[in-house]
Amino acid sequence: MSEIEQIFSDARDWIIEAGEVIKAGLHGELKVSTKADEKDLVTEMDHEIERYFSEKIQKAYPAHLILAEEGSGHQIADTKGVLWIIDPLDGTMNFIHQKRNFAISVAIFVDGVGEIGLIYDVMSRELFHAVRGSGAFLNGNRLPKLTETGIPEALVAINAGFLRKNKLIDHEVMLRFAADVRGMRALGAASIQIAYVACGRFDAYMSMYLAPWDFAAGIVLMNEVGAEMTTFSGEAVNVLRRGSLFVSKPGFHQAFYRQYQVNIPAEDEC
Repeated sequence: MSEIEQIFSDARDWIIEAGEVIKAGLHGELKVSTKADEKDLVTEMDHEIERYFSEKIQKAYPAHLILAEEGSGHQIADTKGVLWIIDPLDGTMNFIHQKRNFAISVAIFVDGVGEIGLIYDVMSRELFHAVRGSGAFLNGNRLPKLTETGIPEALVAINAGFLRKNKLIDHEVMLRFAADVRGMRALGAASIQIAYVACGRFDAYMSMYLAPWDFAAGIVLMNEVGAEMTTFSGEAVNVLRRGSLFVSKPGFHQAFYRQYQVNIPAEDEC
């Protein structure tokens, strides 16, 4: 077994085990607090699952680095070496209010290259995974390469922020876009929505502002199914930087920019 295969095997086992810990915790009282604002929620479960991964990684791979949402990992200045990027509980608000539509997201990058990506929708028991060059899978079944879908036939994952005045894009343009597509959805968990593009349930996903742990695993999935994944201004996503995200089936990016002729500012201008 190669080193990447061993790392993948461990990550897959740990993500399933962590899912069982989360499900068991749903029966108890949730300790909820806020971070940046009253809508930015965190629970003790977020911290517990992050500690779980940190302890497992540090024991099995002490030389590996960790970038995690709740801050228990390392201070990361660059992508040299082996880097685990972890969201222990993506969709915390859903976890609190709905008890569903939340996921664990784990990515492993080696010298800046995405080698492994896993997204586990805990309550549906759906594990999306990809290993660079080996395809993307849902519960062990290989996902086919994505094909083009036109805007009128598209089901797009997007949140309401695009439809009101914002610094990223003219909301009037997005209102026209919303009227032109077949439908729009918002699940409240970035990793799941990226995974849904990978398996064809969504044709595109757009977000104004995400952190690396929200999309890092998705980078590996997207590469394996032939999707497009950029910032909204068309730049390559950076796994050490927060920013906007535009994920779509092949050709959808070009169709969107051609039809709506939007002028998107660079990320550092927003």
